[in-house]
Amino acid sequence: MDLALVTGAGRGLGAAIARRLASGGHPVAVNDLPGRADAVVDAITRAGGTAIAAPADVTDEDEVRAMVARLDPVGVLVANATGPQPTATIEELTWRAHLNQLEFFVKSPTLLVQAVLPAMRARGGGRIVQIGSDMPDRALPGWSAYAAAKSAQLALTRVWARELGPAGITVNVVAPGWIPVERHADSTEEERAGYAAEVPLRYLGTPADVAGAVAFLASDEGAFVTGQCLTVNGGHTLG
Repeated sequence: MDLALVTGAGRGLGAAIARRLASGGHPVAVNDLPGRADAVVDAITRAGGTAIAAPADVTDEDEVRAMVARLDPVGVLVANATGPQPTATIEELTWRAHLNQLEFFVKSPTLLVQAVLPAMRARGGGRIVQIGSDMPDRALPGWSAYAAAKSAQLALTRVWARELGPAGITVNVVAPGWIPVERHADSTEEERAGYAAEVPLRYLGTPADVAGAVAFLASDEGAFVTGQCLTVNGGHTLG
């Protein structure tokens, strides 16, 4: 099966996605900053899968280009990497705050797609999956920069789907709701229960739910799905 490159995969959603793709037979390149991918690579190989660490700062053009050049041709790209997500009122909001989010959700995916595209074109196809968010739909106060960047990420996905479709390349977004991972270790049981009460299915999702959606879009069964946003949040943002 095609090599899958998963960015920001040293923990959280990225780690779950990497493990799921590996369990389905994909060799996986586990990207994160140096040293952060080793535990996930070890877990995949112990389970019988194939994985290598692919350290790089995916907001840096030279590092992205060098990382992809070291890999076998990438057939599946999962752009998952993210950074800090501070909130700010409109009075506190700065252009730098916007740029910090755009670095991860516009610049990084652009660099990654540009790097993997020649090989995908040469092979006659590929899969690109971006990990988005349902935050643009929730429109929570204080989340201007994050929601704006995630909205831009979806717009890129739709444009790229049209542009790359003739080359046999699908481009989609998987948009989770709040799915607690390591970065949410300080959340309280009360906060989790309160959020779950707002979800029609009445429970919190898990990283495996997101990984399953990505695996579908990367599979043969997802070959005719492109330019779509698959929201994985238990119906939380239903009108």
